[in-house]
Amino acid sequence: MFTTLHEEKVFKDPVHRYIHVRDGLIWELIGTKEFQRLRRIRQLGTTSFTFHGAEHSRFNHSLGVYEITRRMTEIFSGKADWNEDDRLLALAVALLHDIGHGPFSHSFEKVFHTDHEEWTRRIILGDTEVNRILRKMDRCFPQAVADIIEKTSTNKLVSSMISSQIDADRMDYLLRDAYYTGVSYGQFDLERILRVMRPKNDEVVIKASGMHAVEDYIMSRYQMYWQVYFHPVTRSSEVILSKILMRVKDLQERGYDFKQKPLHFLSLFAGEITLEDYLRLDESIVHYYFQSWQEEDDPILKDLCNRFLNRRLFQYIEFHPNERMKDWPKLEALFAKAGVDPSYYLVMDSSSDLPYDVYRPGEEERLPIHLLMPDGSLKELSTHSDVVEAISGKKRTDHKLYYPADVLTDTRIDQKIRDSIQSLLTTT
Repeated sequence: MFTTLHEEKVFKDPVHRYIHVRDGLIWELIGTKEFQRLRRIRQLGTTSFTFHGAEHSRFNHSLGVYEITRRMTEIFSGKADWNEDDRLLALAVALLHDIGHGPFSHSFEKVFHTDHEEWTRRIILGDTEVNRILRKMDRCFPQAVADIIEKTSTNKLVSSMISSQIDADRMDYLLRDAYYTGVSYGQFDLERILRVMRPKNDEVVIKASGMHAVEDYIMSRYQMYWQVYFHPVTRSSEVILSKILMRVKDLQERGYDFKQKPLHFLSLFAGEITLEDYLRLDESIVHYYFQSWQEEDDPILKDLCNRFLNRRLFQYIEFHPNERMKDWPKLEALFAKAGVDPSYYLVMDSSSDLPYDVYRPGEEERLPIHLLMPDGSLKELSTHSDVVEAISGKKRTDHKLYYPADVLTDTRIDQKIRDSIQSLLTTT
């Protein structure tokens, strides 16, 4: 069992000004090697190719989510539907919710079919420093933390504090990502939202008087996704990153003799990666391999690594697959004739987002935001907000085609082939 620290610890933070730590449990968890590893995993992956300030880490974000949750527990303290015994559980979940992320997380997961939430569970329940500290609370405490992160817990109130359509995780990453990218889209009135949050039954609700602050938050999220997270230049760098990892995997399977063997990836290729192997992976390790692989004999791996490290990214055009289905095989054939492997140099990429939705039985569970009315009743947000109603349930999707622009100017490629490629790429 843990006690309150003799003296409060603080982290200076550009988003929340200060992050306050008063509990021995939280202080010890921050000091674990598994949590410290998050310093070497960037929050926004390759976004710094587009917004050069976006170098912040998942360590920063995790502390921020903890701080927002800590403030929520202070506001909830003494309220009828809040159990004070859940305070440390909520704080531990907030701090550890992203501990399973790998390097360049989403690209990494796509190529190797891993799941950061599964690795979070394994870190919390496995033979780790994190697990040993959590067990000091209670032998069942690690499982309680893992269940909330996995969304299988019966404690729906704590779950909604960390994972819902208005939660500590989203509120921190919007503010933090806006700050480090230098954009204004992600700004909203966090102080006001926290002041009007209330625990009600098994969810976090918003007092009706705070509706406009929530509208601002939802529109901020909408703008951040389309102006930052789905920025086409960032997606171009992610495409190249994914193709590097795919090429290495393919070469390994074909028995290619690497000058710099991908030792940290071998268990991943074999589909038998251990927790110890996974925790060795971070972005500094990946960058080391990319630097080394610029000297490989394989021209595709060499070129892709050079492009990624030196920001020689792919060009992009709008390309809706349903509307241009006939053009895709033509482009693949032309790239192959030009001696440019379309498997690595011609990529369709789609991004989509649903900014807010009401609950729809039978579909992916997205619990709606409820307003707490003056008479104590609960009303779903979009029934009272024209702004939210206008975007509720409306999924937006964007399709891009990525390719190396130098294919069109490479004089080693037959002019007729280049002209044909150019004609198809400029077709609208």
